[in-house]
Amino acid sequence: MIRDKEALDYHSAGRKGKIEVVPSKPCLTQRDLSLAYTPGVAVPCLRIHENPDEVFNYTARGNLVAVVSNGTAVLGLGNIGAAAGKPVMEGKGVLFKRFADIDVFDIELNTEDPEQLIQTVRLLEPTFGGINLEDIKAPECFLIEETLKAELNIPVFHDDQHGTAIISGAALLNAVEVAGKDLSKVKVVFNGAGASGIACAKYYISLGVSPENLTLCDSKGTVYKGRTHNMTPQKVELAVETDARTLAESLVGADVFVGLSIANCVSQDMLRSMAERPIVFALANPDPEITWEDAMEARPDTIMATGRSDYPNQVNNVLGFPFIFRGALDVRATAINEEMKLAATRALSELAKQDVPESVMKAYGVDRLQFGPNYLIPKPFDHRVLIWESAAVAEAAMKSGVARIQINIDEYREQLERRLGKSREVMRIVINQARRSPKRVVFPEGNHAKVLRASQTIVDEGFAQPVLIGNRSEIEASIREQDLSLDGIEIVDPSEFGQMEEYVAALHRLRQRKGVTFEEANRLLKNRTVFGAMMVQQGDADALVSGVSQHYPDTIRPALQVIQTRDDCSRVVGLFMMILKDRVYFFADTTVNIEPTAEELAEIAILTAEVARRFNVEPRVAMLSFSNFGSVRHPAADKVREATEIVKQRAPHLMVDGEMQADTAVVHELIEDVFPFSTLERPANVLIFPDLQSANIAYKLVQRLGGAEAIGPILVGMRKPVHVLQHGFEVKDIVNMAAIAVVDAQEQEATSHK
Repeated sequence: MIRDKEALDYHSAGRKGKIEVVPSKPCLTQRDLSLAYTPGVAVPCLRIHENPDEVFNYTARGNLVAVVSNGTAVLGLGNIGAAAGKPVMEGKGVLFKRFADIDVFDIELNTEDPEQLIQTVRLLEPTFGGINLEDIKAPECFLIEETLKAELNIPVFHDDQHGTAIISGAALLNAVEVAGKDLSKVKVVFNGAGASGIACAKYYISLGVSPENLTLCDSKGTVYKGRTHNMTPQKVELAVETDARTLAESLVGADVFVGLSIANCVSQDMLRSMAERPIVFALANPDPEITWEDAMEARPDTIMATGRSDYPNQVNNVLGFPFIFRGALDVRATAINEEMKLAATRALSELAKQDVPESVMKAYGVDRLQFGPNYLIPKPFDHRVLIWESAAVAEAAMKSGVARIQINIDEYREQLERRLGKSREVMRIVINQARRSPKRVVFPEGNHAKVLRASQTIVDEGFAQPVLIGNRSEIEASIREQDLSLDGIEIVDPSEFGQMEEYVAALHRLRQRKGVTFEEANRLLKNRTVFGAMMVQQGDADALVSGVSQHYPDTIRPALQVIQTRDDCSRVVGLFMMILKDRVYFFADTTVNIEPTAEELAEIAILTAEVARRFNVEPRVAMLSFSNFGSVRHPAADKVREATEIVKQRAPHLMVDGEMQADTAVVHELIEDVFPFSTLERPANVLIFPDLQSANIAYKLVQRLGGAEAIGPILVGMRKPVHVLQHGFEVKDIVNMAAIAVVDAQEQEATSHK
């Protein structure tokens, strides 16, 4: 429940309203101003004058949408006027930005004259890449949209009509599948003949519902052929031959009810009169045509959706408009046509059948989301909607001939993934590299639910072959319980492993001078982390990812004992890749070496730079201290200074400097103004801390307070790839570490063949 004061405070606190305009280019110096405005701005102006399409290259038009309203049909508040509707339009802009990174100007027009509104929007066309009409009452909204679509050369979309149709259409496709019914034969009854009701009814016919099986009802009853009172051209088009004259009569034997009307207009008896496994979309907000509780009490076999977020299957327009416009803008579409809308619906329908990421379930406070009666459409905070829906819309625009430009859809999907954050861009590069030569990655906690779900993603992505260690029957039962498609995945049950004697002998040889007898080697191999490490050591797997159910030291210790460090390394280093909105940093050592010496600190720096290059990042290394280039004489600062000199000697081509304070390392103006002698030519991206304590504190602060995504800990310096998870991991973390492990294995394989 949201209290009035809470809502008012949200909109009024600090900067009033919910939006602001932020420049996307530097505007700090006189030269910046000269480029942004006069005289520099004349150059792109002339280019656009010569070729009008260049406006998309030199201005924000290609990513700018107008949300246009006159406030005559706001949310269920009715005709409250343009000014009173502005908070809603600002909110719409926030949703565009949050979900699809589209910029919005909200435009509230103080007129109820359709011709005035049409003329105003017509004149605004050069400013925008698309027009989103919002909260305009019927029947005027139909004329306004149809006229603007015909006259403008940019997409025009009335969300109140088509948004609900597209989203509920996806729910319909899946509900019919779950109910085991034939879409072409289901009997559908609509209640509500406003903009949404009419648009949904027409759209369902385009999806495959037979027109003769669709009945429309309004406040006067059934819309039947021959009815003369309270009819519009839109209602006449949908009128059918029927003896039913009321909603109750129309619902008898119906398969589907769609409500876009008023609360509590459907009784339990009316629901009981419907066909077996009735599909009920009660979309009136905030109070539906029949409550979830009443529907389930009357008909427990009901498959139901509402417009509310506190019940399953919320039909929320935010699943549509941001992503539809994203796809349309990115191919510079001249319209949003039927093919694009159908593509959006089908993309949502298919996405609901995929395994749901753990981050989505966490966002909604549930343990499981699985396709079925209570999960018919994706959740708005599922990041995959952007990729699936926008790509489908863009592809449909190109195929149907309304796209001004042609794009590669596979590359576009990756571009969309980058919009979700720098971390996805970085990891997509890693996953694509891993795909070139997939490796076998062993998971000692093979029966853990998160490992199994990560394995599903890994198999789907095709970059590795998971090897699951554990009790075979337990793992297979867990796979069935989670409804995963892991048929044929390799499961290694140590209790039935045919090479156990060979493993015992090999472990004894490795550790015999460390006090390990044959009997103890046999006992140690009952530890699945030790067993997994031996699989890698023996060449039966290429990499190990562990730590799901153990403390970090308990996992890394046996891996080190079995696999050991590389010949050219004296130690293992643990580091994190810290990903902010537009930058990537590498922090080391964050997890392994507590008080490194100057020699060890130099090795940490060189190894971390090696990892940066693996991620296609050219390393610029800062050796961090509380001192700037000898400003403080202290053993701690001296150690960092000495380590810097060692790095320069051992890796003369590496850009490195220190000792320096953290802000000096990342704010280049400080070096330019105060320390121009520094060899660090650009801000550092590899930060080497003087000890584990400072590194660990720093990465956690940047992660929690700075909003960075931390990928790691990435272990470097082992003979073979081993990566250990820390507490608080998610399924995506397991997937990320597996991809990194595969790339590690590829690199080691390439090195061994030289």
